[in-house]
Amino acid sequence: MEKKATVESFEVVLEPEEEGGYHVCTPSLKGCHSYGSTKEEALRNIAEAIALWLESARELGIAIPERDIVTV
Repeated sequence: MEKKATVESFEVVLEPEEEGGYHVCTPSLKGCHSYGSTKEEALRNIAEAIALWLESARELGIAIPERDIVTV
């Protein structure tokens, strides 16, 4: 059986930490945060966190927030 993948895009906020490394969160997914010692690691980690958040939401029947882009 072929496994299908869905690609979804979410805005993330990457913030440098005073002690080093980066905190990263996904504002539209409540509680979806991660950390990495480099920007690249933080972005890999938040991608995994987003995937797990979405999987859990689907299993629990939680609605996945809609995303809109506003260009000014």
